[in-house]
Amino acid sequence: MKLTVPTMLTLLRILLIPVLVLVFYLPFKWTNFAAAFIFAFASVTDWLDGWIARRYDQYSAFGAFLDPVADKLMVAVALLLTVQKHPTVWMALWAAVIIGREIAVSALREWMAELGQRATVKVAGIGKIKTIVQMVALVCLLYQEPFAGINVFMVGEWLLAAAALLTLWSGLLYLRAAWPVLREDARS
Repeated sequence: MKLTVPTMLTLLRILLIPVLVLVFYLPFKWTNFAAAFIFAFASVTDWLDGWIARRYDQYSAFGAFLDPVADKLMVAVALLLTVQKHPTVWMALWAAVIIGREIAVSALREWMAELGQRATVKVAGIGKIKTIVQMVALVCLLYQEPFAGINVFMVGEWLLAAAALLTLWSGLLYLRAAWPVLREDARS
């Protein structure tokens, strides 16, 4: 296995997960800023590893497997931390929708790969928009503090709701794309 720069960035994202958790629970006033910064940095590395892989042709099978795993782990952990700190029905519902969709789409992709139809459920544009909204929402929710008179936490709550709705929409698009193949497989 060759370690490319994009794969190293992906591994860094995974290594940042326990750092995020540790910083989140430290008993200092600055920890919300630090947790938001760590998550934002990890989000930028997600974009950067893809850009480097495309620009410099540094694709690897291991990197292609690991990148979405790292993203889902980072997002799931940030969601769990947020729900633990703010245990409201809406926060838990949005987190459950986002995590549930990620599991369902991963399972769908795996199944489609088993059927030799992986390309049928490739990442769509709406998925990229969902990811951006989700990442910004989680940065706001981890930061929590007002900034320049703006209730950053409330902005994060609304963006998380939007991300959850985009998550459902993109999940339905994946299912719709896969449906003919799944229906055909069920007939066999």
